Formats: sequence, C-alpha cells, structure tokens
Amino acid sequence: MKRFFCSLSRSTAITMLLSLSCAVFADQSAVLSAVQKALPQYEVESAKLHEGAGLYVVVLKNGPTLHVTQDGKYFVAGDLYRIDNTTLENETEKAKLSKIETLPESQMIVYKAKDEKAHITVFTDVDCGYCRMLHKEVPKLNEAGVTVRYLAYPRAGIGSEAYTKMVSIWCSADPKEWLTQAKLGAEIPENKCVNPVADQYKLGNEVGVRGTPSIVLGNGEFLPGYLPAAELVKHLGL
Repeated sequence: MKRFFCSLSRSTAITMLLSLSCAVFADQSAVLSAVQKALPQYEVESAKLHEGAGLYVVVLKNGPTLHVTQDGKYFVAGDLYRIDNTTLENETEKAKLSKIETLPESQMIVYKAKDEKAHITVFTDVDCGYCRMLHKEVPKLNEAGVTVRYLAYPRAGIGSEAYTKMVSIWCSADPKEWLTQAKLGAEIPENKCVNPVADQYKLGNEVGVRGTPSIVLGNGEFLPGYLPAAELVKHLGL
C-alpha cells in the first residue's frame, strides 16, 4: 500500500509538472501571437516570464521592451521597477545590462589587472576628452585590482570618423597599444576586418548609453560619466 502511494505521488508530481510546463508554453504562445498581431512592424527578440511580476518581458528588436499579461490582452511599454523597502530597482535596465557580462572578452579591448578583484566595462569614444582622462588612470585601476574592459561607442554613430578610427583600432595587430595612442591624439593607420564595433554601438544605445565614458560594473550597476580612479575603487568596495 505504501509503495502504491509513493508511486501515485511520483506520478501526480510528474503530471503536475507537465501540466505547468504546458501552461507556461501555452501562455508564451498566446503572448507572442498577440504581440506579433498588434505590432507587426517589430521582430520579437525574446520573451520570458518574469516570475516576480507574473508578466512576460517581451524585447522587440530596435523597439521598446513590453511587459505583457499572460493572456496577451494587456501590455505596458517601458521599464519594470521592483520596490525593495525604500529603494526602487530597475529590473528592465538590469536585464539589459546583464547582456554585457555575456560578451566574450575577445571582442573587447581589455587592460587586465594582475591580481583582479573586480572589473568594469567602459563604453568609450576615442575623441572624448573625459574618456582620455579615464584612460590615463587605467594603470591606477589595474594596480588596485580592477580590470578595465572597453567596448566601442563612437558617439557620432556608425560610419562617422570616430567609427572608422575605432574599427581601425579593433582590427589592428595590437588594439591595446593603438587605443592608447588614439587617446593621446595619434593618427591611426586605417585597418579593416570583421569587427564588433557596430554591434557594440547598438548595444550601448540599447542599454541607455547617452555619452562617454559610460561605466558598467560587474553587478550590472550603470555609472554614466567619468569618475576618478580613487572614487571608482571606493565605489567597488576595494
């Protein structure tokens, strides 16, 4: 009898899990269908259920982020905030910024700390004065255990002079050296190759970069603008 109930319990649990799984996929299908019918001009990049809010987070390619009810009948466009006691956390921004941590360092220009305790990812422009100030402090950051990882963000956009310079740097034999030279005002020999500069610029726009430098910490915190090395190190708790 005991064995029967154990078997029954396992069978019931499996049935419940399958039912739940089917319900989730059914809800997602309804959401995707509703969004595609209502907004045919956009391509759905991703759709994922936010467990805390009970809403589907639907990211539209080159469009807004939507938060859609599970029946697909209602949505709001914009950021989703979580109330954490007396503070607000922007869940949408955190999700976008988490994409940066999935990028391979091989696509970045990285100044590695010997004894790494933390890392920052910086959207940079070679012609930006404050970016040059930050770059001068990279040795201090490295000494403090902070690895500095650069992503390209030519403020004038794809096809601009700054964009061409950054492509040439990323395509050079020694990107670290040529990035440093560019920030010192040197002329950059033109180079061409398959490169991530345009994708990094688009990612910057997607995560809310509006100027350079824009600094993203390892925990997803976004710091717009220049901070001296000492302040950055302190902010990182080192």
